[in-house]
Order: sequence, then structure tokens, then C-alpha cells
Amino acid sequence: MMNLPNALTLFRVLAVPFIVALLYFPGPTTCALAMLLFLVAILTDLADGFLARKYNQVTNFGKFLDPMADKILIASVLVMLVELNWVPAWVAIIIIVREILVTGLRAIAADKGHVIAADKYGKLKTIMQSVALVPLIYHYPMFGINVAWLGSGLLFVALLLTVYSGWNYLYGFYRIWGD
Repeated sequence: MMNLPNALTLFRVLAVPFIVALLYFPGPTTCALAMLLFLVAILTDLADGFLARKYNQVTNFGKFLDPMADKILIASVLVMLVELNWVPAWVAIIIIVREILVTGLRAIAADKGHVIAADKYGKLKTIMQSVALVPLIYHYPMFGINVAWLGSGLLFVALLLTVYSGWNYLYGFYRIWGD
């Protein structure tokens, strides 16, 4: 059960309290460290799936933990950014509620023997959320660029993808059980 891909996924979950603690004391240094740790965590998301497939180490534990780790990481950072007043609460609520709804729909579908696989919009949504959160975590101007403004713009794009991909999952669920 504990192979390298699963260990990388577990690292992502274990990184969350450290990122949250660093953001609890916002400043250029702590935010830079939180951003770097977040980047490493995001890179483990790319690495764990690649390694699991390449070395045939896909496990049920990994299938469960990988999407949960993504949701825990993204939701935790969003909550901290709301606490810091760097992200509007309504944006975080929409993103987090979508994740809960889709997870619930997938659980119901799985219970009925159906798999609602991640589609390209769901994957793109996760990438955009991650990319948007990097400058939002740092928040301080860098090389004369207002990275908070850049992050907010990217987060808006991620929010649109979040809503659209959530709608796709709802529609897919309805097509299976709507009759």
C-alpha cells in the first residue's frame, strides 16, 4: 500500500499544516516559504500519478487519497487566504462546495457501480486553481509586478472552470440517473 507514489500523495496532505502555519504569520518570508512548499506539493501531484502508472503501482489507496489530497490542499489554502482577506469568501465557498458536491456524486455513482471519471475540464480546473494560488499565497509585489492582482485574475478563470466542470459532472450524473 505505501509505495513511492502514495508516499508523495501523503506528503501533499502532510504539507498542509505547515503551509497553513506559515500563512498564519503573513510576511514576505513566511509567504515565500508557504508558496514554495505549496509548489512542491503541487509538483508531487504530477509526479505521483506519473510514477504510479509508469511503474504499475496504482493502488485503491492511491485512487482514494490522490483526489482527497488535492481537495484538502486547495481548500485549506483558500480558507487561509479568506482569513487573510486576500480572497473573497464567496469564491472559496463556490470552489469548496463544488468539490463536496462532485465527491458526493462520485460516491453515489460508485455505490451504483458507475464511475464518473475526471474529465479534461476537471483536470484543467485543478491546474488553474493551483496556478492561481501560487501568486495569491505570496501576495507581495515581485519584480514590480502585483502578483496578488495576477493571482486574483487567474483565480477568476479557475472559478469559471470550477463552475463549468461542476456542471459537467452534474449533467453526467443526471444522464445516468435522470430517467
